[in-house]
Amino acid sequence: MLMPILQIHSEDMPAYAIVCGDPARAEKISRKLEDARELAFSREYRTFVGMYEGARLAVVSHGVGSPGAAVCFEELIRAGVTTLIRVGTAGSYTAEYPAGSVIVSTAAVRSDGLTRQLVPDGFPAVADIDVTSALVAAAREVGSGEVASEDEASTVNAHAPKVGTGITVTLDAFFTGVEDIPHRKYKQAGALAAEMEIAALYIVSTLRGARAGAIVAIDGFADSDLAAEYDPHTDAVAKAVEHEIEAALHALATLARQDQAQQ
Repeated sequence: MLMPILQIHSEDMPAYAIVCGDPARAEKISRKLEDARELAFSREYRTFVGMYEGARLAVVSHGVGSPGAAVCFEELIRAGVTTLIRVGTAGSYTAEYPAGSVIVSTAAVRSDGLTRQLVPDGFPAVADIDVTSALVAAAREVGSGEVASEDEASTVNAHAPKVGTGITVTLDAFFTGVEDIPHRKYKQAGALAAEMEIAALYIVSTLRGARAGAIVAIDGFADSDLAAEYDPHTDAVAKAVEHEIEAALHALATLARQDQAQQ
């Protein structure tokens, strides 16, 4: 069956997928797969499939913002994907996690407009516990060098990003306008970072019976008290992005093996 927007066929899709915003990042991630091939590039949605640690995975870009990303998540699930992990970037609310850190999102504040049109206001956007556990374990293993090759291990150990877990905030606005975004309240309530798609991923996955998780690299501060000049192109951020990609790939492969063992 053809997915009309992603322009992919369901028979080509595996059950496991990494999703990210940038089509160029999807292509970068695909280079880590064995026998990778591109299935489609339609609008902002670029799809690759390949093998990683014996598991067949997809890598798909979803663009910026919840509405367009939700289209991607919906069609992937309709095509047979049952497990999704988002990798991306986020702005931190705390000095404990500066640029170059990595956060595994356990749940998302629904401060977007899209999910309000899908579920009632009080309905939570929560990550799947098995996917989250696999992501946390993989992120720590990548940091310890257990997942790296021998020639990479010393570098990974020496420069591993700090890994945190907690609640993230999903917003629609990237740039500010005349309305105030309550960043300070989110921070006071214990949220760790803000981004633009995770709540949509969790809600769509819950509605459609899929499981999902997310891991983000911190590329600056969302909190105005901590804000500095925004520069997502530093070496520290690049290392954090590489770290989250390795963790997500390893987590998906681990989940695939666990699922196969239970069949």
